[in-house]
This record gives sequence, C-alpha cells and structure tokens, in this order.
Amino acid sequence: MDLDLLVEGVRQGRPRAVARLITMVENGSPLLREISAELVRLCADRPERARIIGLTGSPGVGKSTSTAMLVRTFRERGAKVGVLAVDPSSPFTGGALLGDRVRMQDHATDSGVFIRSMASRGHLGGLAWAAPQALRVLEAAGCEVILVETVGVGQAEVDIASLADSTVVLLAPGMGDGVQAAKAGILEIADVFVVNKADRDGAQAVVRELRNMLALTERDWRPPIVPTVAARGEGGEDVADALDAHLAHLRGSGELERRRRARARDEIEAIALAALRSRFAHLHGDSRLDALAARVLAAETDPYGAADELLASLT
Repeated sequence: MDLDLLVEGVRQGRPRAVARLITMVENGSPLLREISAELVRLCADRPERARIIGLTGSPGVGKSTSTAMLVRTFRERGAKVGVLAVDPSSPFTGGALLGDRVRMQDHATDSGVFIRSMASRGHLGGLAWAAPQALRVLEAAGCEVILVETVGVGQAEVDIASLADSTVVLLAPGMGDGVQAAKAGILEIADVFVVNKADRDGAQAVVRELRNMLALTERDWRPPIVPTVAARGEGGEDVADALDAHLAHLRGSGELERRRRARARDEIEAIALAALRSRFAHLHGDSRLDALAARVLAAETDPYGAADELLASLT
C-alpha cells in the first residue's frame, strides 16, 4: 500500500481514502506513527483548525437525529462537515451495530459531509480510543466542523469534554427529572444544553429544572438552554447560534487555546501510557518481575520500591 498516495487522497477529501485511513487508525496499523506525522502536516496546512463539537446524553434523547439536524444547519451555512458517531461494543462478542448512520441517510449523497461510525471497543467514557486520531483524519480532509456523537452515556462518561471545543448535552422529557439527568459531571461539561422533543409534555419542566441548577453554579460561561424538535428539524439554527456564541467566548477569553493544548497533552499522555502498558504486557513470566515479587514476599523491599525498580528497568 502506498501511504503517500493514501495521504494525498485524504488531502483532496476523497471519501475512500478518508475511510481507509480511519480504519488503519482504528485497527492500530503498524504505520500509525507515519500516519500521525502526515496528518499533523496536513492539518498545519489548513487555514484554520476544525471546530470540534461533541454531542452527548442518555440513550433515547435523540443524539443521532440532533446530529443530523446540525449537519443540515452547518451545511446550509457553507461548512464542510464531518461526523464521528461512536456506538457501544458488545461486552460478549465485541461487535457493534454501528447504526447511527441510519438516521443520517439524508446526507449520504452530500459530498460535503463525511459520516463515520466507530465501535467503542470496550473503551469507557463514551468514546473510542482511536477518536483523537480519527478526528485528525477528518480535519486533514478539510472538514471545517466535526460533530462527535458519543455512545448513550450515564452520569460519569465525560471524555467528550476533553476532546471537543464545545460540548452539547441533550436531555428530553420523560427521561427522569432534569436534576437526575444533569448531575455528577454531566452538568459541568455542558457548554450548551439542548432539551430535545420539546413538543412533549414535561419539556418546560426540564428547562426550569436546568435553569435552577445553573443558578447554583459559578462559571464564566452560562450555558444556554435550547429547546428543539430534532425529528422535525426545529431548533437547529438556535443550537448553531448558541455554539457560535460559545466559540466567540472561547476565543475572547483564551479558553479555546487552553482547551486545545490540554487536548494535545491528553493525547500525548495516552500514547505514552499505551506504550508503557504494552511493555508491561510482556512481563508475565519475566524473571525480573518474579524476582521482585519474591523480594516483596521476603520483606526485602516494599511494593512501591519494587515498582520503582521495575519502571527503571523499562525506561
């Protein structure tokens, strides 16, 4: 396979090249280092970094439908849009339905939209482990706005906040009270709240509960609450306007640069830890580890001292 040819295809925005490169990233290709270097080079040539917008919320709130609505809105504004939809993997078979694209079929023939589903492959936090590199592929392909739809999350799967410039938290009436849906981390990560299915009974109650919760918090940015009916395409412009206002706030406060630097730091740390973990994977049956275990049992050293010695031997 000619990697240079594939990278050139990504630069030109060819869907097959983009799909193939994301697959290589997702499968942990031996060429991952070379791919990463080429992607960084391509992204550096772009006039402006892509906006990354995360959408998260409990199962059934309408994340895929809302994502499709936002795709339509940003396309009408002239932006090239990428979508990364993460589906949960089965803990038994490892497979995933990858069905989010079914709700986005209206955009299947639009050359200005690239939609990719990824399996979480057991990675906790609502995302797939390969998501950061996959986002870089989409950015290198010229996507100006990238929407990341997480798996259906509960109250603690908040990885999207560290990956996105702006995070949209979706709620809906009938999914439990607003306090229950927004507590324990989800409230803190939201830059924009969307109350979807706003034509149903109880929607205004959710809005009121969110406002009451937000009144108790102190933040430089007060997340707006936007009612939508995504199934009918109602509210897409309002959500996009709220996201534009948040982006302006991020730029004016310097928070955008801080978030992107933190994202790069987290990615570097994850790669370093993965490399260290792979070295540890080869230690089962290693004589060094057995010798250290024997010394701990004989009270010749403590576990922390043994771990320090082991780390020193690995570096």
